[in-house]
Amino acid sequence: MSETPSNMMPLGTQAPTFNLLDTQSGAHKSLAELQGEQGTVVIFMCNHCPYVLYIKEQLIAIAQQYAQLGINTIAISANDVSNYPQDAPDKMQALIKAWGNPFAAYLYDETQAVAKAYLAACTPDFYLFNADSSCVYRGRLDAATPKNNQALTGLDLRNALEALLAGNTISEEQMPSVGCNIKWKVN
Repeated sequence: MSETPSNMMPLGTQAPTFNLLDTQSGAHKSLAELQGEQGTVVIFMCNHCPYVLYIKEQLIAIAQQYAQLGINTIAISANDVSNYPQDAPDKMQALIKAWGNPFAAYLYDETQAVAKAYLAACTPDFYLFNADSSCVYRGRLDAATPKNNQALTGLDLRNALEALLAGNTISEEQMPSVGCNIKWKVN
C-alpha cells in the first residue's frame, strides 16, 4: 500500500462519460443512465483498500441518504485485477451485495481509461458533479484515515452535498483525499 493523495480534477470540469460493466447487474451502464437528477457522486474505490473499508459505514450512509434527495453515487474500481484478484468483478459483486447495494452501480473500469479521464489517483477518490455534470467538489470524505484519530463524519463531502442541494456556492478550498494508490496496469 502506498499512501497517495488525489490529483484534484479542476472545478468546472464536465464529468467524463463512460460505459462500464456494472458488477451488480452484469450489464454495461453509462454515466447518463446512472447520474442523479440533482447531482452525482463518483467514487473510485476497490474491495481491499483499508482506507475504503475504514469509511464503509459513512460511505453507505451518505449514498443512501442523498439518493433519496436526487444525488446518485456511482462507485468505480479500476485496479489491475491480474495482480489484485480480490478486486475482480465477481469479488466486487459479492462486496457490494454484502454492503446492501447502496450505490446506483459498482462499475469495473477494466481498461483504466475512465480513471485516467477523471484524474483519479487513489482509493477512495471522490468527485461531486451538479445536475449539469460540472465538477463542484473533489477530494476527501473528511479528515479521518485509518492512521489518525480524527472522527469519521463525512463532513467535507456532506457539506458539499448540502450546499449543492441548497443552491449555495461550494467553497473552492477543498482538501485532497488520501488513500491507496490505484493499482495501474504495467504496459
